[in-house]
Amino acid sequence: MAMTTLSSREFNQDTGRAKKAAAEGPVFITDRGRPAHVLLSIEAYRRLAGGGDALISRLGLPAGIEDVEVEFPSSREPARPAEFF
Repeated sequence: MAMTTLSSREFNQDTGRAKKAAAEGPVFITDRGRPAHVLLSIEAYRRLAGGGDALISRLGLPAGIEDVEVEFPSSREPARPAEFF
């Protein structure tokens, strides 16, 4: 899948190019060098949106499982700071 990046200016000046690129993969549109929008073909959008199915059905879990309550025991260990790498 091809990914294309266009600045807002490029997008405004040549929307035809953006539409053709979206047929091959997502088109990232940037504002001041930072991703701001994504242009997708309608087929890609529908695949991504999944036709409105609930997440539980998309995972292949049986119907009714969404009503199961889960209790997690509280931890007796003190909280630790997050580590970012």
